[in-house]
Amino acid sequence: MRLRLTYVSRDLTDRAASVLRERGGTMRTRDILEAGVSPRTLYSMRDAGVLEQLSRGVYRLAEMPTHAQTDLVAVAARVPRAVVCLISALAFHDLTTQIPHDIHIAVERGSDAPEIDYPPIRVFWFGGKAYSEGIEEYLIDGVPVRVYGAEKTVADCFKFRNTIGLDVALEALRRYRARKQLNVEELLHYARVCRVERVMRPYLEALL
Repeated sequence: MRLRLTYVSRDLTDRAASVLRERGGTMRTRDILEAGVSPRTLYSMRDAGVLEQLSRGVYRLAEMPTHAQTDLVAVAARVPRAVVCLISALAFHDLTTQIPHDIHIAVERGSDAPEIDYPPIRVFWFGGKAYSEGIEEYLIDGVPVRVYGAEKTVADCFKFRNTIGLDVALEALRRYRARKQLNVEELLHYARVCRVERVMRPYLEALL
C-alpha cells in the first residue's frame, strides 16, 4: 500500500520541494536522500503528484514547466557519461525536421551499454577524439546535459549516414549553412576527426 501525502507533514514536503528547486527541479533518488529528504516524504510526494518520475530513480517537480528537453534530462541524470548525438543532437540544435523516436546517445567505445527503462534510447559507440571532441554542456533543470555541438553533429551524421540516412545528413548541412554564424573551418575540423572530409566536402562546396 502506497503512502499518501496526508501522512507527511506539510513542513516536510515544503522543505523537500525547496531542496529540489534549489537544485534545478530534477534530482536522482540517491541525491534527494543524501540532501536529507526521507524515503517516506519522497514517495508520498510522488504518490500525491507533487513529483513526477522521469525514469527509474529520477524525479522532477511537477510544477516545473514542460519542455522539449525533459527526456534528455532524464537520460543525462541516469547516464552522466553519455553525450546526446546524431538525430537527437540535430533536434536540439534545430538542424532537422526529423522527430526522434528515441534518444540517440554516444558512449565511449569499450563501455557497457546503459540500461534505461524510460525514455527509450539508442546507443552509439564512439572512440578516441570522435567521442571526446565537440562536447558542449548545458545545465537544464539543474542537470548537466552533454550534447555534441552543431558542427560536430553534422560531421557525425555523415559518418553514420548509412545508419540514419544520407538525406538526414544533407538536410542538417543545408540547415547549418543557412545559419548566420557559419564556421566552415570548424565544420571541416570535425569532418577530419570523423574521417568524412572527402565525403562531406563536395556537398559543402556545392552549398557555399
